[in-house]
Amino acid sequence: MNVYDVIIVGGGAAGFFAAINIAEQNSDLKIAILERGKEGLQKVKISGGGRCNVTHAEFIPSELVLNYPRGEKELLGPFHQFMTGDTIEWFEKRGVDLKIEEDGRMFPVSNSSQTIIDCFLNEAEKHQVDVLYNHSVKSIHQINTADVMLSGVETSQTRKMFHIETNQGDFSSEKLLIATGSNPKIWNLLEELNHTISQPVPSLFTFDIKDERIKDIPGVVALDVDVAVVDSDLFSEGPLLITHVGMSAPSILKLSAFGAIELAKRDYKFDIEINFIKQDFEDCIEQLKVLKQDLAKKTVYKSAQFDLPKRLWQKLVVASEMTNETRWADLNKSQLEQFTAQLTKAIFKVTGKSTFKDEFVTAGGINLKEVNFKTFESKLYENLYFAGEILNIDAVTGGFNFQNAWSGAYIAAKAISKS
Repeated sequence: MNVYDVIIVGGGAAGFFAAINIAEQNSDLKIAILERGKEGLQKVKISGGGRCNVTHAEFIPSELVLNYPRGEKELLGPFHQFMTGDTIEWFEKRGVDLKIEEDGRMFPVSNSSQTIIDCFLNEAEKHQVDVLYNHSVKSIHQINTADVMLSGVETSQTRKMFHIETNQGDFSSEKLLIATGSNPKIWNLLEELNHTISQPVPSLFTFDIKDERIKDIPGVVALDVDVAVVDSDLFSEGPLLITHVGMSAPSILKLSAFGAIELAKRDYKFDIEINFIKQDFEDCIEQLKVLKQDLAKKTVYKSAQFDLPKRLWQKLVVASEMTNETRWADLNKSQLEQFTAQLTKAIFKVTGKSTFKDEFVTAGGINLKEVNFKTFESKLYENLYFAGEILNIDAVTGGFNFQNAWSGAYIAAKAISKS
């Protein structure tokens, strides 16, 4: 039996962050990370295209929580304890400077996720954290144990210990933190401990759309659009990217995150309405009437307006019963109305989803009502803690999921090191 004071299951972002902070705050504790893979920190490695999107430059807790479709209410308190600024300071103290990009995302100045990985590995080694790879957890139980060794001191006092069975032997610890992300096997083990798991569904995904209006123009970006799911309250705005299979970019990803549960119920088959120019129908048609006078001799096809990409504009023109040669002066009432509708309330049929296989994010996990968010401790078991995506918390893209991991891991570490 391998006995530790603290065992952390999961060698990802939250697991390493918790281990390092526990060790720093209480050097007397013997700590181990059990990681099922041959190496850890895989999401850190691939995040942000290999640059690691560490966090987001939002420094007001009440604003930051708005980026979490699940966890908004629960994270408000934790973000007052450990916030974006604390994350920046934590890394800077360990020699990792971060930079802010135009969209608010924050990366290491090195533009390499390896910088973050090296920081974690060095800190873990420095604080003598045992990182055990290829250790897959098979079962977790809490048992009463007497005559065990804690921190090298034998005691006959009966206490509750966690017994963890792995493919490479058994482990025991008084305190257990689980940070395995969206891992169905671990969720199943937690259900055996009577924790409730909210049904997992994909959270960040792009929309599959087959439509002549976006065919053959992958890579085209509309910088600011409104997108709504028809027959729902789901709405988003921001840049929209046309891909070879449909649509992506922040406006779509945000919609997929906030609509994760609803869109799963619809089996990812639904209609969206897009306002490409963020104007209402009446204002748009009046502007088109002015253009009909001002650009009378020019063709509509070659006269892109409203800062729309030329290729997208041309697709919408053709979809409005016009040809490449239709002049502004020749527009009839029907064409004007159709074109206005294409610009301000175009309907597209979504037929499925495409997920980022490597940067997969899931809505679902441990029921948040079963966790004390002052410490991230289970309400069902004393000395059982959680951090990261194992909880039913997820965010939109942009570094927010990592900030949840840092905050939860730090607060859990603080509680573990004191108790």
